[in-house]
Amino acid sequence: MSQFNLEILDEYLKKSILHEFKIQSVNDSNIKLFVKRDDLIHSEFSGNKLRKLKYNLKSCFDNQCEGILTFGGAFSNHLLAVASACNLLNLKSVGVVRGEELTKYSNGLISRCAALGMELLFVTRYEYFTQKKATGRIDFRGSSFWSVPEGGANSEGIIGSQEIVSNLDFDYVVVAQGTSTTSLGIALNLKDWQKLIVVPVLKGFDALGEMKNLLRDDEKFSKVQHKIIVLDDFHFGGYAKGTNELNLFIEEFNSLNNFRIEPVYTGKAMYALKEFIESNKFIENKKVLFVHTGGLNNYSE
Repeated sequence: MSQFNLEILDEYLKKSILHEFKIQSVNDSNIKLFVKRDDLIHSEFSGNKLRKLKYNLKSCFDNQCEGILTFGGAFSNHLLAVASACNLLNLKSVGVVRGEELTKYSNGLISRCAALGMELLFVTRYEYFTQKKATGRIDFRGSSFWSVPEGGANSEGIIGSQEIVSNLDFDYVVVAQGTSTTSLGIALNLKDWQKLIVVPVLKGFDALGEMKNLLRDDEKFSKVQHKIIVLDDFHFGGYAKGTNELNLFIEEFNSLNNFRIEPVYTGKAMYALKEFIESNKFIENKKVLFVHTGGLNNYSE
């Protein structure tokens, strides 16, 4: 196996730019709103997906593995990102998919993963639950693979996520929260005066608890916990659920700005940011960074 060069992936990460944007109803405030456009990184491994994969791919090469084995549901952008990145780097990819009733023809995303060369294993929900957190070098059918947990939630994913805010001086950083990997990475790289606003998209999600468990270092987490603000009332019913109010907000936002948000992750986080600004005077005259974690693809049907 040839030696892995991080510069291959860094060229894609350089596509993420910063620019100002507006939110309807708060345009007259003195707050400076900026977006980190990780959605521009790539059409298939965009957003925070490549951030979480970067050092997992490096570990795959460093451990002389043949490819990446990972986990995801029927509409997992993470599966698509792994399939696409491995295809780019001439690595094998294996996707363990939740739902034994599925096939590679079940939807456009799964079909695209198969077209990119990913071997798909459709398993029961129980099997999936017992396997989805596997991380590190494993044996798969007589070959060595690097196992990446569901959503890229491991130490390599955290390290990659830290780079999102490297050398960026903002008072507040806002991010949608799924597995908590990205939010934890950002929190670990903030200066003492900076705050991170996390918006869980799952109903009943223990944001701080999940971040603490993922870090596996209570003392280290206690040093960053004070920087984290959790807005956990903006799940709009749960993962991938929404309301007319949310949809109307997203539609209006997308008509006002030159980038798009969607209803699963970024739309909920942006709505939460709007509400936070309207409810807190102390954010006046501050600089806010919204991290666009992607979420848009052409294979959702």
